[in-house]
Amino acid sequence: MWRVLAHTQPGDSVFTMCRRLFHGYPAAVRRHYAEHRYGSMVLANRAARTAGFSVLIMEWDDLFVIRPWDRRDWARVEIRPDEPVPDHVRRLIESSVPVPRDGALLGLVADHVVRAMLVAHGRLTEPWDDASAVPGILVLPLVGGQPADRPALTGSPADYERLWEYLARGKVMDLSALIAHRPGRVFWVPNEGERADQRPSGRIVVTERTGSGGCWLLAGVYAGNSAQRDGMVLPTARHLLARPGVVDVARGYGSLRPPMRREPSPTPAMPSST
Repeated sequence: MWRVLAHTQPGDSVFTMCRRLFHGYPAAVRRHYAEHRYGSMVLANRAARTAGFSVLIMEWDDLFVIRPWDRRDWARVEIRPDEPVPDHVRRLIESSVPVPRDGALLGLVADHVVRAMLVAHGRLTEPWDDASAVPGILVLPLVGGQPADRPALTGSPADYERLWEYLARGKVMDLSALIAHRPGRVFWVPNEGERADQRPSGRIVVTERTGSGGCWLLAGVYAGNSAQRDGMVLPTARHLLARPGVVDVARGYGSLRPPMRREPSPTPAMPSST
């Protein structure tokens, strides 16, 4: 049985639980409007045998809406402060854990050094889109790091609860602000041949060691464990940065899917010594 998350307290109404979700998990919230008041988050249902996702939307101060990831599965439900909510909606929210918002970049930290980068993906689909591309997290350890430094996290929905615990304990940090203020240092390199409708995959190249608040993001290549198998020859940072579709993450590219229309980035510098 899973532990009770911060948004679930005895006696709370469903509306109160929704408010707790938005206030307690800001790294999961995708803002929709310029005033930064309203937004949405994706929830993963921990009670389901297979990963099931829903979207919780804050439409107004007094109105939440929850709908399935695949809009064809069930009808959306409105959640208001003083109105009854179906029991199955209460059970769904009580048993769900937030998913980091699409495009979020997190760092798994040990001894003040980022040992792996965590890349969240899960761009909300339009009604006409294929809903089979579900949210997830890419876990990208630093190439050349010690095996003992590689994270136990696999990026599966079962990891989300542990991820929020790590974030609360300072073992995971949000790298978004650090990267945004240092353009030309962190680049997303999609795998060759990847299409915009596929699950994102790729690597991150950091060209210069960067630090903030006593934590260091080392220069180098961050790649998934499958790309770091023993004996496998990996492309160098120089070769990766020469590939098409490279994106400077500091430019605010919210989703790490391959860009459909984007001006080319300036030629990035090569990584410096860590």
